[in-house]
Amino acid sequence: MFKINSEYTKLPENYLFSNIAKKVNAFSMANPDKKIIRLGIGDVTQPIAPKIIDSLHKAVDEMGEASTFKGYAPDLGYEFLRSAAAQTDYRDRGCDISDDEIFISDGAKCDSGNIQEIFDRDNKIAICDPVYPVYLDSNVMAGRAGNFNEKTCMFDNVIYMPCLMENGFAPQIPDKTPDIIYLCFPNNPTGATITKKELQKWVDYANEKGSVIIYDAAYEAYISNSDVPHSIYECEGARNCAIELHSFSKNAGFTGLRLGYTVVPKDIKAGGTTLHALWARRHATKYNGAPYIVQRAGAAVYTEEGQRQIKAQVSYYMENARIILEGLKSAGYSVSGGVDAPYIWLKTPDKMTSWEFFDMLLNECNVVGTPGSGFGPSGEGYFRLTAFGSRENTLEAMDRIKNRLSAF
Repeated sequence: MFKINSEYTKLPENYLFSNIAKKVNAFSMANPDKKIIRLGIGDVTQPIAPKIIDSLHKAVDEMGEASTFKGYAPDLGYEFLRSAAAQTDYRDRGCDISDDEIFISDGAKCDSGNIQEIFDRDNKIAICDPVYPVYLDSNVMAGRAGNFNEKTCMFDNVIYMPCLMENGFAPQIPDKTPDIIYLCFPNNPTGATITKKELQKWVDYANEKGSVIIYDAAYEAYISNSDVPHSIYECEGARNCAIELHSFSKNAGFTGLRLGYTVVPKDIKAGGTTLHALWARRHATKYNGAPYIVQRAGAAVYTEEGQRQIKAQVSYYMENARIILEGLKSAGYSVSGGVDAPYIWLKTPDKMTSWEFFDMLLNECNVVGTPGSGFGPSGEGYFRLTAFGSRENTLEAMDRIKNRLSAF
Protein backbone atom coordinates (compact mmCIF):
# COMPACT_ATOMS: atom_id res chain seq x y z
CA MET A 1 0.00 0.00 0.00
CA PHE A 2 1.24 3.49 -0.80
CA LYS A 3 2.50 5.80 1.93
CA ILE A 4 2.23 9.54 2.20
CA ASN A 5 4.98 11.96 3.13
CA SER A 6 4.09 12.16 6.82
CA GLU A 7 6.05 15.41 7.20
CA TYR A 8 3.11 17.20 5.55
CA THR A 9 0.92 16.23 8.49
CA LYS A 10 3.13 18.31 10.79
CA LEU A 11 2.08 21.51 9.04
CA PRO A 12 -0.63 23.69 10.58
CA GLU A 13 -4.05 22.56 9.39
CA ASN A 14 -4.72 25.71 7.39
CA TYR A 15 -2.32 27.83 5.37
CA LEU A 16 -2.49 31.38 6.74
CA PHE A 17 -3.90 33.05 3.66
CA SER A 18 -6.36 30.23 2.97
CA ASN A 19 -7.72 30.67 6.47
CA ILE A 20 -8.08 34.42 5.91
CA ALA A 21 -9.90 33.80 2.62
CA LYS A 22 -12.39 31.49 4.31
CA LYS A 23 -13.17 34.05 7.01
CA VAL A 24 -13.55 36.87 4.51
CA ASN A 25 -15.75 34.81 2.18
CA ALA A 26 -18.02 33.83 5.08
CA PHE A 27 -18.34 37.47 6.14
CA SER A 28 -19.03 38.58 2.57
CA MET A 29 -21.80 36.02 2.09
CA ALA A 30 -23.41 37.04 5.38
CA ASN A 31 -23.03 40.76 4.59
CA PRO A 32 -23.42 41.20 0.82
CA ASP A 33 -24.08 44.94 1.23
CA LYS A 34 -20.72 45.60 2.91
CA LYS A 35 -17.75 46.89 0.92
CA ILE A 36 -14.67 44.98 2.05
CA ILE A 37 -11.30 46.66 1.65
CA ARG A 38 -8.50 44.12 1.34
CA LEU A 39 -5.12 45.18 2.72
CA GLY A 40 -4.03 41.70 3.72
CA ILE A 41 -2.38 39.69 0.97
CA GLY A 42 0.52 41.47 -0.73
CA ASP A 43 -1.06 41.48 -4.19
CA VAL A 44 -0.60 44.55 -6.36
CA THR A 45 -3.54 46.51 -7.79
CA GLN A 46 -2.01 48.87 -10.35
CA PRO A 47 -2.11 47.69 -14.00
CA ILE A 48 1.09 46.56 -15.65
CA ALA A 49 3.10 49.47 -17.05
CA PRO A 50 2.46 50.44 -20.72
CA LYS A 51 6.01 49.65 -21.88
CA ILE A 52 5.70 46.13 -20.50
CA ILE A 53 2.25 45.62 -22.02
CA ASP A 54 3.61 46.73 -25.37
CA SER A 55 6.40 44.16 -25.11
CA LEU A 56 3.87 41.46 -24.22
CA HIS A 57 1.77 42.24 -27.28
CA LYS A 58 4.81 42.11 -29.55
CA ALA A 59 5.91 38.80 -28.06
CA VAL A 60 2.44 37.32 -28.52
CA ASP A 61 2.54 38.34 -32.19
CA GLU A 62 5.94 36.66 -32.52
CA MET A 63 4.43 33.40 -31.29
CA GLY A 64 2.01 33.52 -34.23
CA GLU A 65 4.75 33.56 -36.87
CA ALA A 66 6.82 30.52 -37.80
CA SER A 67 9.99 32.60 -38.15
CA THR A 68 9.75 34.04 -34.59
CA PHE A 69 7.91 31.28 -32.74
CA LYS A 70 9.54 30.05 -29.53
CA GLY A 71 9.13 26.68 -27.83
CA TYR A 72 10.88 25.55 -24.66
CA ALA A 73 12.96 28.27 -23.04
CA PRO A 74 16.65 27.68 -22.24
CA ASP A 75 17.22 26.08 -18.83
CA LEU A 76 18.62 29.22 -17.25
CA GLY A 77 16.28 31.58 -19.06
CA TYR A 78 16.74 33.68 -22.18
CA GLU A 79 20.03 35.51 -22.44
CA PHE A 80 18.29 38.83 -23.17
CA LEU A 81 16.66 38.75 -19.72
CA ARG A 82 19.55 37.28 -17.74
CA SER A 83 22.00 39.84 -19.10
CA ALA A 84 19.63 42.75 -18.44
CA ALA A 85 19.04 41.61 -14.85
CA ALA A 86 22.71 40.97 -14.16
CA GLN A 87 23.71 44.36 -15.51
CA THR A 88 20.95 46.55 -14.00
CA ASP A 89 20.33 44.82 -10.68
CA TYR A 90 23.93 43.91 -9.91
CA ARG A 91 26.84 45.15 -12.02
CA ASP A 92 25.49 48.72 -12.17
CA ARG A 93 25.50 48.61 -8.35
CA GLY A 94 29.06 47.31 -8.19
CA CYS A 95 28.11 43.67 -7.56
CA ASP A 96 30.13 40.98 -9.33
CA ILE A 97 27.38 38.77 -10.78
CA SER A 98 27.66 37.14 -14.22
CA ASP A 99 24.77 36.46 -16.58
CA ASP A 100 24.97 32.69 -16.13
CA GLU A 101 24.67 32.97 -12.35
CA ILE A 102 21.08 34.11 -12.81
CA PHE A 103 18.37 31.45 -13.08
CA ILE A 104 15.05 32.69 -14.46
CA SER A 105 11.95 31.17 -12.85
CA ASP A 106 8.22 31.71 -12.37
CA GLY A 107 8.62 33.61 -9.12
CA ALA A 108 10.50 34.02 -5.86
CA LYS A 109 7.90 32.10 -3.86
CA CYS A 110 8.55 28.93 -5.85
CA ASP A 111 12.30 29.38 -5.66
CA SER A 112 12.27 30.05 -1.92
CA GLY A 113 10.43 26.76 -1.46
CA ASN A 114 12.41 24.77 -4.00
CA ILE A 115 15.92 25.92 -3.11
CA GLN A 116 15.96 23.72 -0.01
CA GLU A 117 15.97 20.63 -2.26
CA ILE A 118 19.68 21.00 -3.02
CA PHE A 119 20.57 20.74 0.68
CA ASP A 120 20.89 17.63 2.83
CA ARG A 121 17.98 16.83 5.12
CA ASP A 122 20.26 17.06 8.18
CA ASN A 123 20.99 20.75 7.71
CA LYS A 124 19.71 22.96 10.52
CA ILE A 125 17.85 26.06 9.37
CA ALA A 126 17.51 29.46 11.05
CA ILE A 127 14.51 31.66 10.30
CA CYS A 128 13.34 35.05 11.44
CA ASP A 129 10.30 35.00 13.72
CA PRO A 130 7.89 36.28 12.45
CA VAL A 131 8.64 34.88 8.99
CA TYR A 132 7.22 34.50 5.49
CA PRO A 133 5.59 31.03 5.87
CA VAL A 134 7.10 29.41 2.77
CA TYR A 135 10.64 29.38 4.19
CA LEU A 136 9.55 27.29 7.15
CA ASP A 137 6.79 25.20 5.58
CA SER A 138 8.94 23.95 2.69
CA ASN A 139 11.56 22.75 5.17
CA VAL A 140 8.85 21.05 7.24
CA MET A 141 7.72 19.22 4.10
CA ALA A 142 11.29 18.11 3.49
CA GLY A 143 11.59 16.64 6.98
CA ARG A 144 14.14 19.15 8.16
CA ALA A 145 12.13 20.89 10.88
CA GLY A 146 11.53 18.10 13.38
CA ASN A 147 8.37 17.89 15.48
CA PHE A 148 5.95 20.70 16.23
CA ASN A 149 5.58 21.81 19.84
CA GLU A 150 1.95 22.79 20.45
CA LYS A 151 2.88 24.77 23.56
CA THR A 152 5.58 26.95 21.97
CA CYS A 153 4.18 26.83 18.40
CA MET A 154 7.71 26.03 17.23
CA PHE A 155 9.43 23.13 15.47
CA ASP A 156 12.09 21.56 17.62
CA ASN A 157 14.81 21.35 14.95
CA VAL A 158 14.51 24.95 13.77
CA ILE A 159 16.50 27.91 15.10
CA TYR A 160 14.08 30.79 15.61
CA MET A 161 15.49 34.32 15.55
CA PRO A 162 12.94 36.56 17.33
CA CYS A 163 12.34 39.91 15.64
CA LEU A 164 10.88 42.04 18.40
CA MET A 165 10.11 45.70 19.00
CA GLU A 166 13.12 46.00 21.31
CA ASN A 167 15.54 44.90 18.57
CA GLY A 168 13.87 46.93 15.81
CA PHE A 169 12.24 43.78 14.40
CA ALA A 170 15.66 42.69 13.11
CA PRO A 171 17.14 39.24 13.82
CA GLN A 172 20.17 38.82 16.02
CA ILE A 173 23.03 36.36 15.43
CA PRO A 174 21.77 33.11 17.04
CA ASP A 175 23.49 31.26 19.87
CA LYS A 176 23.24 27.95 18.00
CA THR A 177 25.01 27.70 14.67
CA PRO A 178 22.71 27.15 11.67
CA ASP A 179 23.71 25.61 8.36
CA ILE A 180 21.14 27.58 6.36
CA ILE A 181 20.00 31.10 7.27
CA TYR A 182 16.88 32.67 5.76
CA LEU A 183 16.88 36.49 5.63
CA CYS A 184 14.40 38.81 3.94
CA PHE A 185 15.01 42.57 3.63
CA PRO A 186 13.06 44.77 3.29
CA ASN A 187 11.21 42.34 5.50
CA ASN A 188 7.94 40.60 4.95
CA PRO A 189 5.93 40.83 7.20
CA THR A 190 7.42 43.48 9.52
CA GLY A 191 8.63 46.03 6.96
CA ALA A 192 11.98 46.22 8.78
CA THR A 193 15.18 46.96 6.87
CA ILE A 194 18.87 46.35 7.48
CA THR A 195 21.86 48.61 6.89
CA LYS A 196 24.82 47.46 4.84
CA LYS A 197 26.97 47.48 7.98
CA GLU A 198 24.58 45.13 9.80
CA LEU A 199 24.14 42.87 6.77
CA GLN A 200 27.93 42.60 6.45
CA LYS A 201 27.96 41.07 9.94
CA TRP A 202 25.69 38.27 8.71
CA VAL A 203 27.89 37.65 5.68
CA ASP A 204 31.01 37.54 7.85
CA TYR A 205 29.25 35.18 10.28
CA ALA A 206 28.12 32.84 7.50
CA ASN A 207 31.60 32.68 6.01
CA GLU A 208 33.13 32.05 9.43
CA LYS A 209 30.70 29.24 10.29
CA GLY A 210 30.41 27.72 6.82
CA SER A 211 26.71 28.59 6.59
CA VAL A 212 24.63 29.56 3.57
CA ILE A 213 22.36 32.61 3.54
CA ILE A 214 19.21 32.47 1.44
CA TYR A 215 18.46 36.15 0.96
CA ASP A 216 15.01 37.21 -0.26
CA ALA A 217 15.28 40.61 -1.95
CA ALA A 218 11.72 40.63 -3.34
CA TYR A 219 11.07 44.15 -2.03
CA GLU A 220 14.36 45.86 -2.86
CA ALA A 221 12.63 48.26 -5.29
CA TYR A 222 10.98 49.97 -2.33
CA ILE A 223 14.27 51.03 -0.72
CA SER A 224 14.86 54.77 -0.65
CA ASN A 225 17.51 55.17 2.07
CA SER A 226 21.09 55.09 0.84
CA ASP A 227 22.44 53.02 3.74
CA VAL A 228 20.02 50.13 3.04
CA PRO A 229 21.50 47.67 0.49
CA HIS A 230 19.46 46.52 -2.49
CA SER A 231 21.40 43.25 -2.68
CA ILE A 232 23.41 41.12 -0.29
CA TYR A 233 26.17 41.08 -2.92
CA GLU A 234 26.93 44.67 -1.98
CA CYS A 235 28.63 43.06 1.03
CA GLU A 236 32.20 41.78 0.78
CA GLY A 237 32.39 37.99 0.72
CA ALA A 238 28.72 37.42 -0.10
CA ARG A 239 29.60 35.49 -3.26
CA ASN A 240 31.03 32.77 -1.02
CA CYS A 241 27.95 32.27 1.13
CA ALA A 242 24.75 33.84 -0.25
CA ILE A 243 21.96 32.88 -2.63
CA GLU A 244 19.61 35.73 -3.56
CA LEU A 245 15.96 35.54 -4.61
CA HIS A 246 14.47 38.25 -6.81
CA SER A 247 10.87 38.86 -7.89
CA PHE A 248 9.12 40.84 -10.61
CA SER A 249 5.82 40.67 -8.72
CA LYS A 250 6.18 43.68 -6.44
CA ASN A 251 8.44 45.96 -8.47
CA ALA A 252 6.63 45.49 -11.81
CA GLY A 253 3.24 44.03 -10.92
CA PHE A 254 3.88 40.52 -12.25
CA THR A 255 1.81 38.70 -9.62
CA GLY A 256 -0.43 37.44 -12.42
CA LEU A 257 2.34 36.90 -14.98
CA ARG A 258 4.75 35.01 -12.66
CA LEU A 259 8.41 35.80 -13.15
CA GLY A 260 11.46 35.91 -10.91
CA TYR A 261 15.02 34.72 -10.71
CA THR A 262 17.53 33.29 -8.27
CA VAL A 263 21.21 34.19 -8.14
CA VAL A 264 23.56 31.33 -7.27
CA PRO A 265 27.22 32.38 -7.45
CA LYS A 266 29.71 29.78 -8.59
CA ASP A 267 31.88 30.49 -5.54
CA ILE A 268 29.62 28.70 -3.02
CA LYS A 269 30.92 25.16 -2.57
CA ALA A 270 30.36 22.14 -0.37
CA GLY A 271 33.46 20.05 -0.70
CA GLY A 272 34.21 20.01 -4.40
CA THR A 273 30.60 20.62 -5.51
CA THR A 274 29.20 24.05 -6.33
CA LEU A 275 25.64 24.96 -5.40
CA HIS A 276 25.46 26.55 -8.84
CA ALA A 277 25.86 23.14 -10.47
CA LEU A 278 23.28 21.54 -8.17
CA TRP A 279 20.68 24.24 -8.78
CA ALA A 280 21.34 24.10 -12.52
CA ARG A 281 20.69 20.36 -12.47
CA ARG A 282 17.54 20.76 -10.39
CA HIS A 283 16.34 23.53 -12.72
CA ALA A 284 16.97 21.48 -15.85
CA THR A 285 15.30 18.37 -14.42
CA LYS A 286 12.16 19.88 -12.92
CA TYR A 287 11.47 23.12 -14.76
CA ASN A 288 10.77 23.96 -18.39
CA GLY A 289 11.21 27.69 -18.07
CA ALA A 290 9.06 30.80 -17.80
CA PRO A 291 7.07 31.53 -21.00
CA TYR A 292 8.87 33.46 -23.72
CA ILE A 293 6.25 36.21 -23.74
CA VAL A 294 6.64 36.71 -19.98
CA GLN A 295 10.42 36.84 -20.22
CA ARG A 296 10.10 39.44 -22.98
CA ALA A 297 7.87 41.44 -20.64
CA GLY A 298 10.53 41.06 -17.96
CA ALA A 299 13.19 42.43 -20.29
CA ALA A 300 11.01 45.51 -20.89
CA VAL A 301 11.26 46.24 -17.17
CA TYR A 302 14.94 47.03 -17.68
CA THR A 303 14.46 49.52 -20.51
CA GLU A 304 14.74 53.22 -19.71
CA GLU A 305 11.01 53.73 -20.21
CA GLY A 306 10.15 50.58 -18.28
CA GLN A 307 12.29 51.64 -15.32
CA ARG A 308 10.64 55.06 -15.22
CA GLN A 309 7.15 53.57 -15.31
CA ILE A 310 7.66 50.91 -12.63
CA LYS A 311 9.37 53.42 -10.33
CA ALA A 312 6.26 55.58 -10.61
CA GLN A 313 4.16 52.61 -9.50
CA VAL A 314 6.48 51.91 -6.57
CA SER A 315 6.13 55.57 -5.56
CA TYR A 316 2.34 55.20 -5.73
CA TYR A 317 2.40 52.26 -3.33
CA MET A 318 4.85 53.98 -1.01
CA GLU A 319 2.52 56.97 -0.78
CA ASN A 320 -0.14 54.49 0.31
CA ALA A 321 2.32 53.22 2.91
CA ARG A 322 2.83 56.76 4.19
CA ILE A 323 -0.94 57.28 4.45
CA ILE A 324 -1.37 54.06 6.42
CA LEU A 325 1.64 54.70 8.65
CA GLU A 326 0.64 58.26 9.53
CA GLY A 327 -3.04 57.36 9.80
CA LEU A 328 -2.38 54.59 12.31
CA LYS A 329 0.02 56.72 14.32
CA SER A 330 -2.55 59.52 14.52
CA ALA A 331 -5.09 56.98 15.81
CA GLY A 332 -2.70 56.04 18.60
CA TYR A 333 -1.28 52.78 17.30
CA SER A 334 2.31 51.63 17.76
CA VAL A 335 3.51 51.13 14.20
CA SER A 336 6.68 50.27 12.26
CA GLY A 337 7.64 49.57 8.64
CA GLY A 338 6.16 51.49 5.73
CA VAL A 339 9.30 53.52 4.94
CA ASP A 340 11.53 51.34 2.75
CA ALA A 341 8.92 48.59 2.51
CA PRO A 342 5.26 48.31 1.44
CA TYR A 343 4.26 46.61 4.70
CA ILE A 344 3.07 48.26 7.89
CA TRP A 345 3.44 46.28 11.13
CA LEU A 346 1.24 47.42 14.02
CA LYS A 347 0.87 46.34 17.61
CA THR A 348 -2.66 45.21 18.39
CA PRO A 349 -4.43 47.38 20.98
CA ASP A 350 -5.73 46.39 24.42
CA LYS A 351 -3.68 43.17 24.47
CA MET A 352 -5.88 41.68 21.75
CA THR A 353 -4.59 38.60 19.98
CA SER A 354 -3.79 38.90 16.30
CA TRP A 355 -6.89 36.95 15.27
CA GLU A 356 -9.13 38.89 17.66
CA PHE A 357 -7.94 42.09 16.03
CA PHE A 358 -8.47 40.55 12.57
CA ASP A 359 -12.08 39.71 13.45
CA MET A 360 -12.73 43.13 14.92
CA LEU A 361 -11.20 44.93 11.94
CA LEU A 362 -13.26 42.82 9.54
CA ASN A 363 -16.53 43.14 11.44
CA GLU A 364 -16.24 46.75 12.62
CA CYS A 365 -14.40 48.36 9.70
CA ASN A 366 -14.82 45.80 6.92
CA VAL A 367 -11.05 45.96 6.37
CA VAL A 368 -8.91 42.85 5.89
CA GLY A 369 -5.34 42.58 7.14
CA THR A 370 -3.09 39.71 8.18
CA PRO A 371 -2.76 38.41 11.75
CA GLY A 372 0.86 38.53 12.90
CA SER A 373 0.59 35.17 14.64
CA GLY A 374 0.23 33.56 11.22
CA PHE A 375 3.89 34.43 10.60
CA GLY A 376 5.18 32.76 13.77
CA PRO A 377 4.93 32.92 17.56
CA SER A 378 6.74 36.27 17.82
CA GLY A 379 4.09 37.74 15.53
CA GLU A 380 1.39 37.27 18.15
CA GLY A 381 0.00 40.62 19.23
CA TYR A 382 0.90 42.22 15.90
CA PHE A 383 -0.88 42.78 12.60
CA ARG A 384 0.22 43.44 9.00
CA LEU A 385 -1.34 45.84 6.52
CA THR A 386 -0.12 46.26 2.94
CA ALA A 387 0.23 49.35 0.79
CA PHE A 388 -0.80 47.53 -2.38
CA GLY A 389 -4.42 48.71 -2.43
CA SER A 390 -5.77 51.53 -4.54
CA ARG A 391 -5.38 55.09 -3.25
CA GLU A 392 -9.13 55.41 -2.85
CA ASN A 393 -9.40 52.21 -0.80
CA THR A 394 -6.34 53.06 1.27
CA LEU A 395 -7.75 56.44 2.26
CA GLU A 396 -11.16 54.94 2.99
CA ALA A 397 -9.66 52.15 5.08
CA MET A 398 -7.74 54.65 7.20
CA ASP A 399 -10.86 56.77 7.71
CA ARG A 400 -12.79 53.71 8.86
CA ILE A 401 -10.05 52.58 11.24
CA LYS A 402 -9.51 56.05 12.74
CA ASN A 403 -13.24 56.75 13.11
CA ARG A 404 -14.24 53.39 14.61
CA LEU A 405 -11.19 52.14 16.44
CA SER A 406 -9.37 55.24 17.68
CA ALA A 407 -10.88 54.64 21.10
CA PHE A 408 -8.51 51.71 21.54
